[in-house]
This record gives sequence, structure tokens and C-alpha cells, in this order.
Amino acid sequence: MNAMTSNRSILHLHFDMPPGSDDELTEQLRRLLENITPRVQMIEPDSAVLDLTGALPYFHQDARGLTELIQLRVLAYFGVSSAAGAAPSRMLAAMACALTGPSRRTVIDDTPEAITGFLRTRPVRELPGVGSKAATTLADYGLHTVGDVADVPQVTLQRLLGARPGRTLHERAHGHDTTTVDPTPTPASMSSEHRFERDELDAAQHRRALLALADDLGARLRTSGQIATGVTCTVRYADASSTRRSRTLPEATQHTVLLARTAYALYTSLGLQRARVRSIALRANALRPDDRASRQLTLDNSDDKPLAIEAVTDRARARYGHNVLYPAALAIGTSPPAGHRQAAQAPRQRPAGGSRTGT
Repeated sequence: MNAMTSNRSILHLHFDMPPGSDDELTEQLRRLLENITPRVQMIEPDSAVLDLTGALPYFHQDARGLTELIQLRVLAYFGVSSAAGAAPSRMLAAMACALTGPSRRTVIDDTPEAITGFLRTRPVRELPGVGSKAATTLADYGLHTVGDVADVPQVTLQRLLGARPGRTLHERAHGHDTTTVDPTPTPASMSSEHRFERDELDAAQHRRALLALADDLGARLRTSGQIATGVTCTVRYADASSTRRSRTLPEATQHTVLLARTAYALYTSLGLQRARVRSIALRANALRPDDRASRQLTLDNSDDKPLAIEAVTDRARARYGHNVLYPAALAIGTSPPAGHRQAAQAPRQRPAGGSRTGT
């Protein structure tokens, strides 16, 4: 496995944002990070990527030392702990960060030996772009780890997965990644998170939480007159690691039923089996005003009823409050899953006496 060095130093940070944090805190974090390097990309409200290449000689630090300094400043100024992954490429930094707990850091040196040592033992599904279908196909041929894939000729991977996916997987398995840090401000997003009271193994409870999150995001999008062009699902596990999947919608939408379908598809793509899940977050990406949409998604007849119920629900909530109606699937027991919170808003619980809809 011939890992490529890039003479770059990329830092991926994941912040443990306090409940009820708002966009102002995200903006303050961005300004603090830009005091270290101008190449800062806030990829979502609780994560950032920095290109430290030019900052290392200025601060007379190596990657580990500057990472520690940044984490210390974030904690000292805002009381926010963070997990950090530093590596010669953006892909490796993100993978390292996903395996790192709060207030800790994983640094991969810019040497072929360090890159190879990190990558070879990792499950192949941790490589960006490898979903459950591709992972299953690779596993059928005995390719379970990144090292297994790296030892296979590129032409073989192309036969298994297709020309472009096979070539991309071959490059990533060898540590090749030239993705840059783009400091251009990202489009606005809206997110909601569900934290389980205890680490949850039940996939039905995971899906129930996803429905609650989609219901919340859909209602907020319609109320604010916005539509989302993509959805991101982030699952955090008992060991503090996390997995994230994103999908671009065929057309921008604000409908709960479509957001929920996409959330379920993203969750399924993770291929979780008896995973101990600590929290699930759902984010509506790249928001824009709904009056600027070329057209809303065209739905088949089977979607007419859910959308009609959605319209009635919105009118009832506007008049009587959000808790008056909610999807029937969330009425199991006395209330929807506990621990649900919105980004930039206080936690909200539905009372046991609320009505149910058929979403």
C-alpha cells in the first residue's frame, strides 16, 4: 500500500455544543479559528475543518501542538470541548476525528508509514462514499478492511463497483485525497438532535427518533418559509465515535414525509447491527426561500393523504400550539422519545394528551 504524503496539515474538529446553543456561538467559534488560519470551513453547526499548513511555521508548532492550542482556546473562551483529528488530508482528518472522544485528539503524521498504519486496519465502510450496499459487495469477496481493498488491483474494484466508484475507492484506500478546505461560507442549515436517555440498541426506537426529528424539521421549515436541498444524518455511538451520511434531495422540499423517507434511507445505509446509539441528529442542508423553488417535488397519489394531514396539522399547530398534533408512531407509550432538542432552541416535549396524526 503506497500511501501518498501531501505536505499538508488538515484539522477536523467536532464541538460538543451545549444544549440550546445558537448560530451566534457557531459564528464566534469561526472567528476564533480564523485567528489561527484564514482557511476555515464550518461544515455544519458543530464541526469545522481547518488547513493548518501555513499556520504551523507561524506558531512554531507541529500539528499536535497547534491542535492542542486550538482545543484549549475553544474550551477557555467558550467552555466548549471538542474532538480533533489532524492528518495530511481532509479525508484522513475526518476519519480520525470520528474515532476520537471529546477533549481528545488523534494525529496522523505526514509519512507513508503513519498513513498506512492508520488506514489498513479500519473497516472499509469508514471510507467516505462506501455505503452499506458497497460494503456488502466487498464483504462478499472477502474485502472487509481498507487494507484488504488496497491490496486488490484497481481494475478488480472497478469490475465489482463500476468504473468511477472503483477508481475512487482505490485512491482512498491508498490514502489519496486532494480535497481542499473551502473557506466560502456554507449555505444555511437547520438541525435537530435526539439524545437517548440511555444507549439504545432497538432499531425501532432509532427510526422513531428519526421520525420525530423529521417532523420537527418539516414543521420549522414550513413555518420559516424555507426548503432544504439535502439531508444529513449523524449517529453517535456509546464509545463517542460517530457516523455521518448525507444525501442530496431530487428536488428541494419542506415536507415531513419526504424528509422522513430520506432519513430512513440514510439510516439504512449505515448497516447498523445491534449498535448502541447515544444520539441521532438530522440536518436540513442548503436552505433557501420556498418562493425561489422552481417547483416542489411531484408526489404520487399515495402521498396525497400525508400531505393533506400535514396541512391540517400546520393550521392546528399555528392556532393551538405545536403539541396539539403529532405523528401517530410517536404516541407509543405516553410521549415521544425523550431527549429531543433543536439546534438553537430550547428542548420541547409533547404532552401525553396531544392528538395524533397519521404521518
